[in-house]
Amino acid sequence: MRHVRLFTASALLACAIGASAQAQDSLPGRVEFNPHWFVSAHAGAQYTLGEAKFADLLSPTVQVAAGYRFNPWLSARLSVGAWQSKGGINGYETGGRFVTTTYKYNYVAPAVDVMFNLSNAVCGYNPDRVFSLTAFVGGAANVAFGNGEANDLAAQGYSLRYNWTGTKVRAVGRGGLGLDFRLSDRVSLGLEGAANVLTDHYNSKRAGNADWYFNVMAGITINLGKTKNVRRPAPAPVAPPPAPKPTVQESKPEPAPQPKVEEKPVRSDVFFKINSSVISDAEKVKVRVLAEYLNNHKTAIVEVTGYADAGTGTAAINERLSAKRAEAVAVMLTGECGVEASRVRVSHKGDTVQPFAENDMNRVTICIISN
Repeated sequence: MRHVRLFTASALLACAIGASAQAQDSLPGRVEFNPHWFVSAHAGAQYTLGEAKFADLLSPTVQVAAGYRFNPWLSARLSVGAWQSKGGINGYETGGRFVTTTYKYNYVAPAVDVMFNLSNAVCGYNPDRVFSLTAFVGGAANVAFGNGEANDLAAQGYSLRYNWTGTKVRAVGRGGLGLDFRLSDRVSLGLEGAANVLTDHYNSKRAGNADWYFNVMAGITINLGKTKNVRRPAPAPVAPPPAPKPTVQESKPEPAPQPKVEEKPVRSDVFFKINSSVISDAEKVKVRVLAEYLNNHKTAIVEVTGYADAGTGTAAINERLSAKRAEAVAVMLTGECGVEASRVRVSHKGDTVQPFAENDMNRVTICIISN
């Protein structure tokens, strides 16, 4: 449970940091994730658990990978890690005294990992999020070779009960975390930490428990192909102009009574970005057009209703967010645009009502003017 709480807290932190990144498009629209391939390369240090000081058991490691992102939170990759591991042994005799010595050997470990983007899973998909936290689990085949230094120690009579020669292939279970820093839609930099567990035979020493090695690496990830799609909403309906008055024939002394033309309500939809109640510059134009109409029609009133999309957040969060969106439009009408407050009626629906079929278009305040 402690690890689960740590993962969740880290994902929420990544959401909070990334929430400041706003979409670059000035026009509202629904941003959809597009499945795509990616490649990555990492380099760093490996620590192999053993009978020596921590610094003495550090060795270099590298990893290259290629994978596919199926949806905003689920990916899979094929990676190959390689370079060097180390072992340690107590009681090595040199110069008449006993010390701890180390020995190194090489490996190549092809692996398959399933990756979970915790930031998108917990906080919702945001293509402009700066920091993203990812967890992964998987399996590998460790191909170890070059164990000559351990063989030399065994030949001198030191106890290496699981000493091996030649090339050995062992199954590996692995898991870890990655933190990515987004530079663009294509490129991100990242840190990755992984724990790998094998049988007790890996480091040539018998310990009665599994052998472990841990990797910490920094690297770069490059996305291939299109990563997202942007769907623009249909333009808001515009009220038709008043019907022209029929021409009065000169032969009639008085015009025939004309039917009363019923004016249709004027509607405008003010869209917002995810988790935001700030009116963008493009949407402010719509609010000013509404205000101009109201100032020219002194008996008209406007119903301002805020909404939130049901696809992200919680009911409580969306209730507050829809109220803030409605209030933002009302404040601009009465403040900047000079519309009387008594002519602006404000309400909000949270995510209980979804006026649009597309989820992301429901981040909206709908304004309807009636006379």
